[in-house]
Amino acid sequence: MTSSQKVKKQELPPTAWAVLGLLSFPGERTGYELKKWADSSLRFFYWSPAISQIYAELRRLEELGYAASARSGPEEARAKRRYAITDAGREALAGWAADTAEAGPPVLKHGLLLRVWLGHLAEPERLRAMVGEHMERTRAELAAVREAMEHAADVPQWAFPALALRWSERQHLAELELAQALLQDLADLAADHGEPAPAAVTEA
Repeated sequence: MTSSQKVKKQELPPTAWAVLGLLSFPGERTGYELKKWADSSLRFFYWSPAISQIYAELRRLEELGYAASARSGPEEARAKRRYAITDAGREALAGWAADTAEAGPPVLKHGLLLRVWLGHLAEPERLRAMVGEHMERTRAELAAVREAMEHAADVPQWAFPALALRWSERQHLAELELAQALLQDLADLAADHGEPAPAAVTEA
């Protein structure tokens, strides 16, 4: 690796490493295929970059020599550019993945809790409704996680992604428990202020 590559390596954002990580599994993939895979795996525990970000990072990774691409031949009706990780890219990715100092703490930005924090400006019933809506979305996400887990279970090379998805399943179950407890906290707060008792708390 040249000195310029080392400097650039240190400046790579996590999204670049995530895209390179998607390429580290067997096979070559188009940018569209990488986006679909990110939507069905990465988004459950990290995030899914926009398609424009994926292509921007692929160009950056190619410039660094971490990825290579080739256009499909005339056998395909529509030409596609497929990407693959290079030996240099795999070496750099392995080094980044082993560097725990770069992992950093998890970042939580909970939109619902921000609104609860501002609950003194909201109607109590609306707050409780928002928690219920959040629980419904979480249940839908949990179903999507479990579907992805079933898909990953059939592919031996995806054993470690399957572990990450299992963690995400537990996280969504914990989120439902936390939301259930939040509903009870809101009910207790309403009782302390002499407000009418809300409807029965729905079990997760």
